[in-house]
Amino acid sequence: MVNFKAVAGGISIAVLSATLAFAADPIPPGDDGFTKYGDAEGWNVFVDNERGSCLIERVDEAGNIVQMGLTKDHAFGYLGVFSKGDTGIKKGKETEIFLDIDGVLFSSTSTGLKGNITKGYSGGYVLANNPVFIDAVKTKHVMTVFPKKAAAFKVDLHGTYKAMDMARKCNAEQG
Repeated sequence: MVNFKAVAGGISIAVLSATLAFAADPIPPGDDGFTKYGDAEGWNVFVDNERGSCLIERVDEAGNIVQMGLTKDHAFGYLGVFSKGDTGIKKGKETEIFLDIDGVLFSSTSTGLKGNITKGYSGGYVLANNPVFIDAVKTKHVMTVFPKKAAAFKVDLHGTYKAMDMARKCNAEQG
């Protein structure tokens, strides 16, 4: 069972629960590539042609990549974070990580990148369906990623609210 917990002010909130088999399913990319849909406040919005869904992506000033979208069955959202530094997250392996989003701490298991969409990068994906986490991602501004055995790095979340709104419209158009 993959557990995702938010810890703020000493209070634990259960954020996510999914089976390991589901979490092991490769998230993006599909094999048929992406089509640019648009952009919003520094985020690119793409259609994943194979999955028939949309995702947002941003490369920040430090070269970190953040991707967010929906799983193939649209049951969960995913957040992918990648750095040029060694995060200690290995391809296809699960690694415990911590995410601090403007002072709210989340812990989860990240599944290492499967595929070559971010060649030269290290990182992975977490699944999410909890409104507390999703709201933090779309309304807060800085996410610090703490892989269990590697140095922390920060990613810029500015503009996610409008980018996520555009992705919702894109997903509705995909049917």
